[in-house]
Amino acid sequence: MEFEHISQIEQASRKGSGEILRLGLALIYIIGAMLFAARVADGENAVILAIAAVLGGYMAINIGANDVGNNVGPAVGARAMSLGVALAIAAMFEAAGALIAGGEVVGTMRSGIFDPARIVDREALIWSMLAALMGAGLFLNVATAFGAPVSTTHAIVGALLGAGVAAHGADVVNWQVIMAVVVSWIVSPLLGGAVAAGFLYLIKRRILFQADMVGAAICTVPYLLAAMAFAFSSYLLMQGRTRLLEIDLVDALLVGVAAGVVVFFVARPLVARRARSIANTRKSVNRLFTLPLIVAAALLSFAHGSNDVANAVGPLSAIVVELGHGGVMRAPQLPVPLWTMLIGALGICVGLALFGPRIVRTIGSEITELDQMRAFCVAMSAAVTVLIASAFGLPVSSTHIAVGAVFGVGFLREYLLGREARMIADIKAHHPDADQDAIEAFIARFTRAGVAAKGEMLSELKERSKRQLDPANFSKSERRQLRQVYKDELVKRSQIRRIVSAWLVTVPAAAVLGSVMFFAIRGMMLDLPSP
Repeated sequence: MEFEHISQIEQASRKGSGEILRLGLALIYIIGAMLFAARVADGENAVILAIAAVLGGYMAINIGANDVGNNVGPAVGARAMSLGVALAIAAMFEAAGALIAGGEVVGTMRSGIFDPARIVDREALIWSMLAALMGAGLFLNVATAFGAPVSTTHAIVGALLGAGVAAHGADVVNWQVIMAVVVSWIVSPLLGGAVAAGFLYLIKRRILFQADMVGAAICTVPYLLAAMAFAFSSYLLMQGRTRLLEIDLVDALLVGVAAGVVVFFVARPLVARRARSIANTRKSVNRLFTLPLIVAAALLSFAHGSNDVANAVGPLSAIVVELGHGGVMRAPQLPVPLWTMLIGALGICVGLALFGPRIVRTIGSEITELDQMRAFCVAMSAAVTVLIASAFGLPVSSTHIAVGAVFGVGFLREYLLGREARMIADIKAHHPDADQDAIEAFIARFTRAGVAAKGEMLSELKERSKRQLDPANFSKSERRQLRQVYKDELVKRSQIRRIVSAWLVTVPAAAVLGSVMFFAIRGMMLDLPSP
């Protein structure tokens, strides 16, 4: 027993050492951000900017730890790439997206939650931004510790709401933005799940339900890759349209169509050549989606970096501009300081590398089982859902879309496997009890048959059964039990309850933390001279 206890202590020590190392590296980054901010600031504002850089860096680390896993988690869960490769790709493209296309969203975040015309207290404005960074960062820290993927946008909006009301009163809050967040709670997961389920059903019906899966893949996969090129080209243009170029939704869609046509004609011979060397099995056909899935994960990371860096850099840049221009911050078109973007981009990468694997595992394997086809559908859903939402003016959350897409894929699998179980039960119910060999032979042929052939076999079976006596019927309760077994195995209900609960409390909890942090910061800062 003593040796067992010693072994347990050693394992706990190794785990604790790893946690301490990660915390130490994160602290080094935060201290570096503080020293850099103090260096670029003038003497009068150096203390405030150093504090703001610390809190901005802390928020960026939490964004990387919690939010980035949504982009690469499905690919890791599908074993399209290893966790290390996924983290490296995500870090590189997140940083690129933040630095290349992140500025406009930052401008919106730093002045879109409050009504600038109603803000007259400069000090309270700065303190409320500091409080929002601290409150949102703390909430994300707790959510990540529990392995719950939440929306970092909702967290910072909630924290800004709480800090803004505490500092300036409810009149300064842009309540339309808050209502848009509430709407996105509902729209994002439902729309993301529906789109992902639709793509998966299309793949199953056009490829997996066919007797010649390889031949079906040669015909279908080029169209899917063209759809991917269309969706991601349009999506990326919409994400970076104000920082990189001016383009509206219609023009972005037209560019996407052109990209899709080019990819279709390039991919068709390549897919045909690759498909001829694989076996006619589901596992082999799955490999055709590996490279597209990796590309999709990289592009999603780029788009995420361009958008969600604002959640850390928005309040930070608001403080920088306010201190530097004395009230001109009320004009959101002012350029975002490059060094604040660097703090946000590097912080996201640090958080992803040190603390991101937990959420990656949650998305990739702890909700439902993913393979390359299912993960491809999740990635497609992220881009297509944003395009649909943009066309109809619907607010969406990228986190809720990704998680909703994983749920949608799992629930579709439940439905299809449950329907197959009911079909097999129907087959057995139309055979006499003693004819077990005939039952097994029919089920074997039924499983191998294509969609149309299955329908014909069932119709023929029912016609023959009308002339038979004493069919062996399954009871309704037995069929319900069989369906419930599939449900329990395919989508973990405990994960649904945990994640949805975290979503529901994100804005209220972050708002409470933001308001508490504001009063704490005000209490500490009142004795300091005004910046």
